[in-house]
Amino acid sequence: MDQMPQLMALFAGSLLVTALARRWGLSEPLTLVVVGLVVSYVPWLPDYQLDPEVVLMLILPPLLYTAALGSSSAGIRANLRPIGLLAFGLVLFSTLVGGLIAWWLVPGMSLGVALVLGAVVAPPDAVAATSIGRRLGLPRRIMTVLSGESLVNDATALTAYRVAVAAVVGTGYSLLSGAGMFLLAAVGGLLVGLAAGWIVHRVRSLMGDGMLESALGLLVPFAVYLLGEQIHASGVLAVVVAGLYLGKRTPEADAATRLQDRAVWKSADTLLEALVFALIGLQLRTVVDGVGDRLGQLVVAGFALTAGLVLARGLWVWTTLYLPSRLSGKQEPKPWQHVFVVSWAGMRGVVSLAAASAIPVTTEAGAAFPSRDAVQFLAFFATLATLLLHGLTLPWVIRKLGVRGRESYTDALAEAEASHAAARAAQDRLAELTEESEPPAGVTDRLRRVSEHRTNRAWERLGRSADEVGESPTEAYRRLLIEMLAAERDVFVRYRDEHRIDDEVLRRVMHELDLEELALRQA
Repeated sequence: MDQMPQLMALFAGSLLVTALARRWGLSEPLTLVVVGLVVSYVPWLPDYQLDPEVVLMLILPPLLYTAALGSSSAGIRANLRPIGLLAFGLVLFSTLVGGLIAWWLVPGMSLGVALVLGAVVAPPDAVAATSIGRRLGLPRRIMTVLSGESLVNDATALTAYRVAVAAVVGTGYSLLSGAGMFLLAAVGGLLVGLAAGWIVHRVRSLMGDGMLESALGLLVPFAVYLLGEQIHASGVLAVVVAGLYLGKRTPEADAATRLQDRAVWKSADTLLEALVFALIGLQLRTVVDGVGDRLGQLVVAGFALTAGLVLARGLWVWTTLYLPSRLSGKQEPKPWQHVFVVSWAGMRGVVSLAAASAIPVTTEAGAAFPSRDAVQFLAFFATLATLLLHGLTLPWVIRKLGVRGRESYTDALAEAEASHAAARAAQDRLAELTEESEPPAGVTDRLRRVSEHRTNRAWERLGRSADEVGESPTEAYRRLLIEMLAAERDVFVRYRDEHRIDDEVLRRVMHELDLEELALRQA
Protein backbone atom coordinates (compact mmCIF):
# COMPACT_ATOMS: atom_id res chain seq x y z
CA MET A 1 0.00 0.00 0.00
CA ASP A 2 2.92 2.36 0.64
CA GLN A 3 3.78 2.30 -3.05
CA MET A 4 0.25 3.05 -4.28
CA PRO A 5 0.74 6.86 -4.43
CA GLN A 6 3.93 6.35 -6.48
CA LEU A 7 2.16 3.94 -8.82
CA MET A 8 -0.80 6.29 -9.32
CA ALA A 9 1.57 9.20 -9.97
CA LEU A 10 3.42 7.09 -12.55
CA PHE A 11 0.20 6.15 -14.35
CA ALA A 12 -1.10 9.72 -14.31
CA GLY A 13 2.19 11.20 -15.45
CA SER A 14 2.57 8.66 -18.27
CA LEU A 15 -0.92 9.40 -19.58
CA LEU A 16 -0.34 13.15 -19.36
CA VAL A 17 2.87 12.90 -21.42
CA THR A 18 1.09 10.64 -23.94
CA ALA A 19 -1.75 13.15 -24.29
CA LEU A 20 0.69 16.04 -24.86
CA ALA A 21 2.71 14.00 -27.39
CA ARG A 22 -0.46 13.25 -29.36
CA ARG A 23 -1.57 16.85 -29.29
CA TRP A 24 1.81 18.08 -30.56
CA GLY A 25 2.22 15.30 -33.14
CA LEU A 26 5.29 13.78 -31.43
CA SER A 27 6.27 10.12 -31.18
CA GLU A 28 4.67 8.93 -27.95
CA PRO A 29 7.27 6.23 -27.06
CA LEU A 30 10.24 8.55 -27.59
CA THR A 31 8.61 11.43 -25.72
CA LEU A 32 7.87 9.17 -22.75
CA VAL A 33 11.44 7.85 -22.70
CA VAL A 34 13.01 11.31 -22.85
CA VAL A 35 10.72 12.70 -20.15
CA GLY A 36 11.48 9.64 -18.01
CA LEU A 37 15.22 10.23 -18.41
CA VAL A 38 14.85 13.81 -17.21
CA VAL A 39 12.49 12.94 -14.36
CA SER A 40 14.81 10.19 -13.10
CA TYR A 41 17.24 12.89 -11.92
CA VAL A 42 14.67 15.08 -10.14
CA PRO A 43 15.97 14.92 -6.53
CA TRP A 44 12.68 14.87 -4.62
CA LEU A 45 11.02 12.17 -6.73
CA PRO A 46 11.23 8.51 -5.61
CA ASP A 47 13.13 5.83 -7.52
CA TYR A 48 10.92 3.69 -9.72
CA GLN A 49 12.52 0.26 -9.64
CA LEU A 50 11.65 -2.00 -12.57
CA ASP A 51 10.08 -5.17 -11.15
CA PRO A 52 10.71 -7.96 -13.72
CA GLU A 53 7.83 -10.07 -12.38
CA VAL A 54 5.39 -7.21 -12.93
CA VAL A 55 6.64 -6.64 -16.47
CA LEU A 56 6.75 -10.29 -17.52
CA MET A 57 3.47 -11.33 -15.88
CA LEU A 58 1.25 -8.24 -15.81
CA ILE A 59 2.41 -5.96 -18.66
CA LEU A 60 3.85 -8.15 -21.43
CA PRO A 61 0.97 -10.70 -21.72
CA PRO A 62 -1.86 -8.18 -22.33
CA LEU A 63 0.27 -6.17 -24.79
CA LEU A 64 1.10 -9.29 -26.80
CA TYR A 65 -2.48 -10.54 -26.57
CA THR A 66 -4.04 -7.35 -27.92
CA ALA A 67 -1.43 -7.20 -30.70
CA ALA A 68 -2.27 -10.80 -31.64
CA LEU A 69 -6.03 -10.10 -31.54
CA GLY A 70 -5.55 -7.29 -34.04
CA SER A 71 -3.14 -9.20 -36.30
CA SER A 72 -4.07 -10.96 -39.50
CA SER A 73 -3.47 -14.70 -39.18
CA ALA A 74 -3.69 -14.96 -42.97
CA GLY A 75 -1.09 -12.21 -43.37
CA ILE A 76 1.22 -13.92 -40.90
CA ARG A 77 0.88 -17.26 -42.70
CA ALA A 78 1.62 -15.55 -46.03
CA ASN A 79 4.80 -14.04 -44.54
CA LEU A 80 5.80 -16.97 -42.35
CA ARG A 81 9.30 -17.28 -43.82
CA PRO A 82 10.48 -13.68 -43.19
CA ILE A 83 8.77 -13.60 -39.80
CA GLY A 84 10.40 -16.89 -38.79
CA LEU A 85 13.82 -15.75 -39.99
CA LEU A 86 13.52 -12.57 -37.91
CA ALA A 87 11.80 -13.96 -34.82
CA PHE A 88 13.99 -17.07 -34.47
CA GLY A 89 17.10 -16.83 -36.63
CA LEU A 90 17.86 -13.14 -36.08
CA VAL A 91 17.31 -13.35 -32.31
CA LEU A 92 19.82 -16.20 -31.99
CA PHE A 93 22.27 -14.46 -34.33
CA SER A 94 21.96 -11.21 -32.34
CA THR A 95 22.48 -13.16 -29.10
CA LEU A 96 25.75 -14.52 -30.45
CA VAL A 97 26.96 -11.19 -31.88
CA GLY A 98 26.03 -9.19 -28.76
CA GLY A 99 27.60 -11.79 -26.50
CA LEU A 100 30.89 -11.89 -28.38
CA ILE A 101 31.18 -8.08 -28.42
CA ALA A 102 30.59 -7.85 -24.66
CA TRP A 103 32.97 -10.74 -23.96
CA TRP A 104 35.66 -9.02 -25.99
CA LEU A 105 35.23 -5.47 -24.61
CA VAL A 106 34.18 -5.82 -20.95
CA PRO A 107 37.10 -6.86 -18.73
CA GLY A 108 36.32 -9.79 -16.49
CA MET A 109 33.06 -10.76 -18.22
CA SER A 110 32.97 -14.47 -19.01
CA LEU A 111 31.55 -15.80 -22.28
CA GLY A 112 28.57 -17.32 -20.46
CA VAL A 113 27.61 -14.00 -18.85
CA ALA A 114 28.17 -12.22 -22.16
CA LEU A 115 25.72 -14.61 -23.84
CA VAL A 116 23.20 -13.81 -21.11
CA LEU A 117 23.58 -10.16 -22.10
CA GLY A 118 23.30 -11.11 -25.78
CA ALA A 119 19.99 -12.88 -25.15
CA VAL A 120 18.74 -9.92 -23.10
CA VAL A 121 19.32 -7.36 -25.87
CA ALA A 122 18.49 -9.62 -28.82
CA PRO A 123 14.71 -9.05 -29.27
CA PRO A 124 13.55 -5.79 -30.85
CA ASP A 125 10.32 -4.31 -29.56
CA ALA A 126 8.25 -3.28 -32.56
CA VAL A 127 5.71 -1.17 -30.62
CA ALA A 128 7.50 2.07 -31.42
CA ALA A 129 8.35 0.99 -34.99
CA THR A 130 4.80 -0.07 -35.82
CA SER A 131 3.33 3.09 -34.29
CA ILE A 132 5.61 5.17 -36.55
CA GLY A 133 4.86 2.98 -39.55
CA ARG A 134 1.11 3.16 -39.00
CA ARG A 135 1.25 6.94 -38.75
CA LEU A 136 3.32 7.26 -41.95
CA GLY A 137 1.39 4.65 -43.94
CA LEU A 138 3.94 1.85 -44.37
CA PRO A 139 2.91 -0.95 -46.75
CA ARG A 140 0.82 -3.61 -45.08
CA ARG A 141 3.36 -6.36 -45.77
CA ILE A 142 6.09 -4.50 -43.86
CA MET A 143 3.70 -3.86 -40.97
CA THR A 144 2.73 -7.54 -40.91
CA VAL A 145 6.37 -8.66 -40.87
CA LEU A 146 7.33 -6.24 -38.08
CA SER A 147 4.26 -7.09 -36.02
CA GLY A 148 4.73 -10.82 -36.52
CA GLU A 149 8.38 -10.55 -35.53
CA SER A 150 7.55 -8.69 -32.33
CA LEU A 151 4.88 -11.26 -31.38
CA VAL A 152 7.28 -14.22 -31.44
CA ASN A 153 10.81 -12.91 -30.87
CA ASP A 154 10.33 -12.39 -27.12
CA ALA A 155 9.64 -16.11 -26.72
CA THR A 156 12.87 -16.99 -28.54
CA ALA A 157 14.96 -14.49 -26.60
CA LEU A 158 13.56 -15.42 -23.18
CA THR A 159 14.18 -19.11 -23.84
CA ALA A 160 17.79 -18.38 -24.91
CA TYR A 161 18.11 -16.18 -21.82
CA ARG A 162 16.99 -19.01 -19.51
CA VAL A 163 19.45 -21.43 -21.07
CA ALA A 164 22.33 -18.95 -20.73
CA VAL A 165 21.44 -18.02 -17.13
CA ALA A 166 21.14 -21.70 -16.15
CA ALA A 167 24.61 -22.35 -17.57
CA VAL A 168 26.12 -19.46 -15.59
CA VAL A 169 24.47 -20.22 -12.25
CA GLY A 170 25.58 -23.87 -12.53
CA THR A 171 22.41 -25.92 -12.97
CA GLY A 172 24.13 -28.17 -15.48
CA TYR A 173 22.64 -27.22 -18.80
CA SER A 174 24.32 -28.70 -21.87
CA LEU A 175 23.86 -27.86 -25.52
CA LEU A 176 21.51 -30.84 -25.90
CA SER A 177 19.38 -29.85 -22.90
CA GLY A 178 19.25 -26.28 -24.19
CA ALA A 179 17.94 -27.52 -27.54
CA GLY A 180 15.36 -29.57 -25.64
CA MET A 181 14.30 -26.48 -23.72
CA PHE A 182 13.82 -24.62 -26.99
CA LEU A 183 11.72 -27.47 -28.41
CA LEU A 184 9.58 -27.72 -25.28
CA ALA A 185 9.06 -23.96 -25.20
CA ALA A 186 7.98 -23.79 -28.84
CA VAL A 187 5.80 -26.91 -29.06
CA GLY A 188 4.37 -26.48 -25.57
CA GLY A 189 3.57 -22.82 -26.13
CA LEU A 190 1.87 -23.61 -29.43
CA LEU A 191 -0.26 -26.41 -27.93
CA VAL A 192 -1.20 -24.44 -24.81
CA GLY A 193 -2.20 -21.43 -26.89
CA LEU A 194 -4.34 -23.47 -29.30
CA ALA A 195 -6.02 -25.41 -26.48
CA ALA A 196 -6.69 -22.29 -24.42
CA GLY A 197 -8.04 -20.40 -27.44
CA TRP A 198 -10.35 -23.28 -28.37
CA ILE A 199 -11.68 -23.65 -24.80
CA VAL A 200 -12.20 -19.91 -24.27
CA HIS A 201 -13.99 -19.57 -27.61
CA ARG A 202 -16.37 -22.45 -26.78
CA VAL A 203 -17.07 -21.15 -23.27
CA ARG A 204 -17.74 -17.61 -24.51
CA SER A 205 -20.08 -18.86 -27.22
CA LEU A 206 -22.17 -20.63 -24.54
CA MET A 207 -22.39 -17.63 -22.20
CA GLY A 208 -24.69 -15.43 -24.26
CA ASP A 209 -23.80 -12.46 -22.07
CA GLY A 210 -21.57 -9.76 -23.57
CA MET A 211 -20.45 -8.44 -20.19
CA LEU A 212 -19.37 -11.86 -18.92
CA GLU A 213 -17.66 -12.66 -22.22
CA SER A 214 -15.60 -9.47 -22.00
CA ALA A 215 -14.77 -10.19 -18.34
CA LEU A 216 -13.52 -13.65 -19.29
CA GLY A 217 -11.49 -12.14 -22.12
CA LEU A 218 -9.65 -9.93 -19.62
CA LEU A 219 -8.35 -13.03 -17.83
CA VAL A 220 -7.13 -14.84 -20.93
CA PRO A 221 -3.62 -13.36 -21.42
CA PHE A 222 -2.65 -13.72 -17.75
CA ALA A 223 -4.08 -17.23 -17.32
CA VAL A 224 -2.59 -18.52 -20.58
CA TYR A 225 0.83 -17.04 -19.77
CA LEU A 226 0.87 -18.61 -16.29
CA LEU A 227 -0.30 -21.97 -17.65
CA GLY A 228 2.46 -22.00 -20.25
CA GLU A 229 5.12 -21.07 -17.70
CA GLN A 230 3.89 -23.70 -15.21
CA ILE A 231 4.60 -26.53 -17.66
CA HIS A 232 7.94 -24.91 -18.65
CA ALA A 233 6.64 -23.98 -22.10
CA SER A 234 6.78 -20.47 -23.55
CA GLY A 235 4.02 -18.44 -21.91
CA VAL A 236 4.72 -15.65 -24.39
CA LEU A 237 4.15 -17.91 -27.40
CA ALA A 238 1.04 -19.40 -25.78
CA VAL A 239 -0.48 -15.93 -25.33
CA VAL A 240 0.29 -15.00 -28.96
CA VAL A 241 -1.24 -18.20 -30.36
CA ALA A 242 -4.36 -17.86 -28.20
CA GLY A 243 -4.73 -14.23 -29.31
CA LEU A 244 -4.41 -15.15 -33.00
CA TYR A 245 -6.96 -17.98 -32.60
CA LEU A 246 -9.52 -15.81 -30.81
CA GLY A 247 -8.89 -12.82 -33.06
CA LYS A 248 -9.79 -14.87 -36.13
CA ARG A 249 -13.06 -15.89 -34.46
CA THR A 250 -14.04 -12.41 -33.33
CA PRO A 251 -16.81 -12.17 -35.99
CA GLU A 252 -18.57 -15.09 -34.28
CA ALA A 253 -18.95 -13.08 -31.06
CA ASP A 254 -21.90 -10.92 -30.12
CA ALA A 255 -21.85 -7.32 -31.41
CA ALA A 256 -21.95 -5.92 -27.86
CA THR A 257 -18.99 -8.12 -26.91
CA ARG A 258 -16.95 -6.87 -29.86
CA LEU A 259 -17.67 -3.23 -28.97
CA GLN A 260 -16.75 -3.76 -25.32
CA ASP A 261 -13.62 -5.78 -26.06
CA ARG A 262 -12.32 -3.19 -28.52
CA ALA A 263 -12.87 -0.29 -26.12
CA VAL A 264 -11.38 -2.11 -23.12
CA TRP A 265 -8.26 -3.39 -24.88
CA LYS A 266 -7.54 -0.12 -26.69
CA SER A 267 -7.66 1.69 -23.34
CA ALA A 268 -5.49 -0.95 -21.68
CA ASP A 269 -2.99 -0.78 -24.55
CA THR A 270 -2.69 3.00 -24.25
CA LEU A 271 -2.12 2.82 -20.50
CA LEU A 272 0.36 -0.07 -20.55
CA GLU A 273 2.42 1.24 -23.47
CA ALA A 274 2.67 4.63 -21.76
CA LEU A 275 3.80 2.93 -18.56
CA VAL A 276 6.36 0.75 -20.35
CA PHE A 277 8.20 3.56 -22.12
CA ALA A 278 8.08 5.83 -19.07
CA LEU A 279 9.69 3.05 -17.00
CA ILE A 280 12.51 2.71 -19.54
CA GLY A 281 13.48 6.35 -19.07
CA LEU A 282 13.07 6.25 -15.30
CA GLN A 283 15.74 3.52 -14.94
CA LEU A 284 18.63 5.84 -15.88
CA ARG A 285 19.71 6.92 -12.41
CA THR A 286 19.41 3.39 -10.99
CA VAL A 287 21.58 1.68 -13.59
CA VAL A 288 24.19 4.47 -13.64
CA ASP A 289 24.56 4.36 -9.85
CA GLY A 290 25.00 0.58 -10.04
CA VAL A 291 28.22 0.63 -12.10
CA GLY A 292 30.14 3.22 -10.09
CA ASP A 293 33.55 4.21 -11.46
CA ARG A 294 33.29 1.81 -14.46
CA LEU A 295 30.84 4.15 -16.18
CA GLY A 296 33.20 5.44 -18.87
CA GLN A 297 34.45 1.98 -19.77
CA LEU A 298 30.92 0.58 -20.01
CA VAL A 299 29.70 3.52 -22.10
CA VAL A 300 32.34 2.68 -24.73
CA ALA A 301 31.25 -0.96 -24.61
CA GLY A 302 27.63 0.17 -24.87
CA PHE A 303 28.29 2.08 -28.09
CA ALA A 304 30.09 -0.93 -29.55
CA LEU A 305 27.27 -3.26 -28.48
CA THR A 306 24.64 -1.01 -30.03
CA ALA A 307 26.59 -0.72 -33.27
CA GLY A 308 27.02 -4.48 -33.35
CA LEU A 309 23.29 -5.09 -32.89
CA VAL A 310 22.40 -2.60 -35.63
CA LEU A 311 24.91 -4.13 -38.06
CA ALA A 312 23.85 -7.67 -37.15
CA ARG A 313 20.21 -6.90 -37.97
CA GLY A 314 21.16 -5.25 -41.24
CA LEU A 315 23.43 -8.11 -42.27
CA TRP A 316 20.83 -10.75 -41.38
CA VAL A 317 17.92 -8.98 -43.11
CA TRP A 318 19.83 -8.32 -46.33
CA THR A 319 21.37 -11.80 -46.57
CA THR A 320 18.24 -13.78 -45.66
CA LEU A 321 15.36 -11.66 -46.99
CA TYR A 322 16.77 -9.76 -49.97
CA LEU A 323 19.64 -11.68 -51.58
CA PRO A 324 17.87 -15.08 -51.94
CA SER A 325 14.95 -13.55 -53.86
CA ARG A 326 17.35 -11.43 -55.94
CA LEU A 327 19.66 -14.32 -56.84
CA SER A 328 17.19 -17.16 -57.30
CA GLY A 329 15.10 -15.52 -60.01
CA LYS A 330 12.13 -17.71 -58.96
CA GLN A 331 10.23 -14.87 -57.35
CA GLU A 332 10.00 -11.14 -57.74
CA PRO A 333 12.71 -9.56 -55.59
CA LYS A 334 11.59 -7.40 -52.71
CA PRO A 335 12.12 -3.64 -53.19
CA TRP A 336 15.39 -2.73 -51.52
CA GLN A 337 13.73 0.30 -49.90
CA HIS A 338 11.32 -2.02 -48.06
CA VAL A 339 14.17 -4.25 -46.94
CA PHE A 340 16.09 -1.25 -45.62
CA VAL A 341 13.11 -0.08 -43.55
CA VAL A 342 12.78 -3.54 -41.98
CA SER A 343 16.51 -3.64 -41.25
CA TRP A 344 16.37 -0.20 -39.60
CA ALA A 345 13.42 -1.01 -37.31
CA GLY A 346 15.48 -2.60 -34.54
CA MET A 347 14.42 -0.73 -31.40
CA ARG A 348 14.77 -2.61 -28.11
CA GLY A 349 12.17 -2.32 -25.38
CA VAL A 350 11.14 -3.05 -21.82
CA VAL A 351 11.48 -6.85 -22.18
CA SER A 352 15.26 -6.42 -22.36
CA LEU A 353 15.28 -4.37 -19.17
CA ALA A 354 12.96 -6.79 -17.37
CA ALA A 355 15.13 -9.77 -18.32
CA ALA A 356 18.26 -7.95 -17.13
CA SER A 357 16.58 -7.09 -13.82
CA ALA A 358 15.50 -10.72 -13.38
CA ILE A 359 19.08 -12.08 -13.48
CA PRO A 360 19.70 -14.02 -10.24
CA VAL A 361 21.73 -12.27 -7.58
CA THR A 362 23.73 -15.43 -6.72
CA THR A 363 24.77 -18.68 -8.40
CA GLU A 364 23.98 -22.21 -7.18
CA ALA A 365 27.26 -22.16 -5.26
CA GLY A 366 26.20 -19.03 -3.36
CA ALA A 367 28.63 -16.68 -5.11
CA ALA A 368 27.48 -13.38 -6.56
CA PHE A 369 26.31 -13.55 -10.16
CA PRO A 370 29.35 -12.27 -12.08
CA SER A 371 29.18 -8.85 -13.81
CA ARG A 372 25.45 -8.49 -13.01
CA ASP A 373 25.60 -4.67 -12.76
CA ALA A 374 27.49 -4.43 -16.05
CA VAL A 375 24.88 -6.58 -17.81
CA GLN A 376 22.06 -4.39 -16.50
CA PHE A 377 23.82 -1.19 -17.55
CA LEU A 378 24.64 -2.44 -21.04
CA ALA A 379 21.08 -3.71 -21.50
CA PHE A 380 19.76 -0.29 -20.55
CA PHE A 381 22.28 1.47 -22.79
CA ALA A 382 21.42 -0.68 -25.84
CA THR A 383 17.68 -0.25 -25.23
CA LEU A 384 17.92 3.52 -24.87
CA ALA A 385 20.38 3.95 -27.76
CA THR A 386 18.33 1.92 -30.25
CA LEU A 387 15.09 3.63 -29.20
CA LEU A 388 16.58 7.07 -29.79
CA LEU A 389 18.61 6.15 -32.89
CA HIS A 390 15.89 4.32 -34.79
CA GLY A 391 12.98 6.22 -33.31
CA LEU A 392 14.35 9.61 -34.34
CA THR A 393 15.57 8.55 -37.78
CA LEU A 394 12.99 5.97 -38.92
CA PRO A 395 10.36 8.57 -39.97
CA TRP A 396 13.01 10.40 -42.02
CA VAL A 397 14.16 7.13 -43.62
CA ILE A 398 10.58 6.18 -44.55
CA ARG A 399 9.90 9.58 -46.12
CA LYS A 400 13.30 9.76 -47.86
CA LEU A 401 12.91 6.34 -49.45
CA GLY A 402 9.28 7.00 -50.38
CA VAL A 403 8.04 3.78 -48.78
CA ARG A 404 4.26 4.12 -48.78
CA GLY A 405 1.43 1.66 -48.76
CA ARG A 406 -0.65 1.32 -51.92
CA GLU A 407 -3.48 -0.68 -50.36
CA SER A 408 -6.02 2.12 -49.87
CA TYR A 409 -7.55 1.92 -53.36
CA THR A 410 -7.57 -1.88 -53.55
CA ASP A 411 -9.05 -2.05 -50.03
CA ALA A 412 -11.76 0.43 -51.00
CA LEU A 413 -12.55 -1.52 -54.18
CA ALA A 414 -12.74 -4.84 -52.33
CA GLU A 415 -14.93 -3.26 -49.63
CA ALA A 416 -17.24 -1.74 -52.23
CA GLU A 417 -17.65 -5.08 -54.02
CA ALA A 418 -18.29 -6.89 -50.74
CA SER A 419 -20.73 -4.17 -49.63
CA HIS A 420 -22.60 -4.49 -52.91
CA ALA A 421 -22.93 -8.26 -52.49
CA ALA A 422 -23.89 -7.86 -48.81
CA ALA A 423 -26.56 -5.29 -49.64
CA ARG A 424 -28.00 -7.57 -52.33
CA ALA A 425 -28.14 -10.44 -49.82
CA ALA A 426 -29.76 -8.16 -47.22
CA GLN A 427 -32.43 -6.99 -49.67
CA ASP A 428 -33.12 -10.58 -50.76
CA ARG A 429 -33.57 -11.53 -47.12
CA LEU A 430 -35.84 -8.51 -46.62
CA ALA A 431 -37.97 -9.63 -49.57
CA GLU A 432 -38.31 -13.12 -48.07
CA LEU A 433 -39.37 -11.72 -44.71
CA THR A 434 -41.90 -9.28 -46.15
CA GLU A 435 -43.51 -12.12 -48.11
CA GLU A 436 -44.09 -13.99 -44.86
CA SER A 437 -45.62 -11.01 -43.02
CA GLU A 438 -46.16 -7.47 -44.24
CA PRO A 439 -44.50 -4.89 -41.93
CA PRO A 440 -46.10 -1.51 -41.10
CA ALA A 441 -46.23 1.05 -43.89
CA GLY A 442 -42.92 2.69 -44.76
CA VAL A 443 -40.69 0.21 -42.88
CA THR A 444 -39.62 -1.70 -45.98
CA ASP A 445 -38.71 1.45 -47.91
CA ARG A 446 -36.73 2.80 -44.98
CA LEU A 447 -34.75 -0.44 -44.63
CA ARG A 448 -33.96 -0.44 -48.35
CA ARG A 449 -32.67 3.14 -48.13
CA VAL A 450 -30.41 2.22 -45.21
CA SER A 451 -28.93 -0.67 -47.22
CA GLU A 452 -28.42 1.50 -50.30
CA HIS A 453 -26.80 4.23 -48.19
CA ARG A 454 -24.24 1.75 -46.82
CA THR A 455 -23.39 0.52 -50.32
CA ASN A 456 -23.12 4.02 -51.77
CA ARG A 457 -20.74 5.03 -48.99
CA ALA A 458 -18.31 2.26 -49.97
CA TRP A 459 -18.41 3.11 -53.71
CA GLU A 460 -17.92 6.82 -53.04
CA ARG A 461 -14.49 6.10 -51.52
CA LEU A 462 -13.30 5.02 -54.96
CA GLY A 463 -14.08 8.39 -56.55
CA ARG A 464 -12.18 11.61 -56.46
CA SER A 465 -11.45 13.34 -53.15
CA ALA A 466 -13.75 15.83 -51.49
CA ASP A 467 -11.23 18.59 -52.36
CA GLU A 468 -11.94 17.94 -56.05
CA VAL A 469 -15.70 17.30 -56.15
CA GLY A 470 -16.94 18.71 -52.86
CA GLU A 471 -18.83 16.92 -50.11
CA SER A 472 -20.46 13.66 -51.18
CA PRO A 473 -24.12 12.91 -50.33
CA THR A 474 -23.03 10.28 -47.84
CA GLU A 475 -20.63 12.66 -46.09
CA ALA A 476 -23.32 15.34 -45.93
CA TYR A 477 -25.76 12.79 -44.51
CA ARG A 478 -23.22 11.68 -41.89
CA ARG A 479 -22.28 15.23 -40.87
CA LEU A 480 -25.88 16.41 -40.56
CA LEU A 481 -27.01 13.32 -38.67
CA ILE A 482 -24.17 13.72 -36.13
CA GLU A 483 -25.31 17.32 -35.54
CA MET A 484 -28.91 16.13 -35.12
CA LEU A 485 -27.79 13.51 -32.59
CA ALA A 486 -25.93 16.22 -30.64
CA ALA A 487 -29.11 18.32 -30.55
CA GLU A 488 -31.10 15.33 -29.28
CA ARG A 489 -28.49 14.67 -26.62
CA ASP A 490 -28.68 18.29 -25.39
CA VAL A 491 -32.47 17.98 -24.96
CA PHE A 492 -32.21 14.79 -22.90
CA VAL A 493 -29.53 16.37 -20.68
CA ARG A 494 -31.71 19.44 -20.19
CA TYR A 495 -34.69 17.26 -19.24
CA ARG A 496 -32.50 15.45 -16.71
CA ASP A 497 -31.30 18.74 -15.23
CA GLU A 498 -34.92 19.91 -14.96
CA HIS A 499 -35.80 16.63 -13.17
CA ARG A 500 -38.22 15.63 -15.91
CA ILE A 501 -36.42 12.32 -16.56
CA ASP A 502 -34.27 10.16 -14.28
CA ASP A 503 -30.51 9.61 -14.67
CA GLU A 504 -31.14 5.97 -15.54
CA VAL A 505 -33.35 7.02 -18.45
CA LEU A 506 -30.66 9.46 -19.60
CA ARG A 507 -27.94 6.80 -19.49
CA ARG A 508 -30.03 4.36 -21.53
CA VAL A 509 -30.86 6.95 -24.20
CA MET A 510 -27.30 8.29 -24.27
CA HIS A 511 -26.00 4.76 -24.87
CA GLU A 512 -28.26 4.37 -27.91
CA LEU A 513 -27.27 7.77 -29.29
CA ASP A 514 -23.57 7.09 -28.65
CA LEU A 515 -23.71 3.78 -30.54
CA GLU A 516 -25.37 5.48 -33.50
CA GLU A 517 -22.82 8.31 -33.50
CA LEU A 518 -19.92 5.86 -33.13
CA ALA A 519 -21.13 3.93 -36.18
CA LEU A 520 -21.30 7.16 -38.17
CA ARG A 521 -17.84 8.34 -37.10
CA GLN A 522 -16.27 4.92 -37.80
CA ALA A 523 -17.69 5.14 -41.31
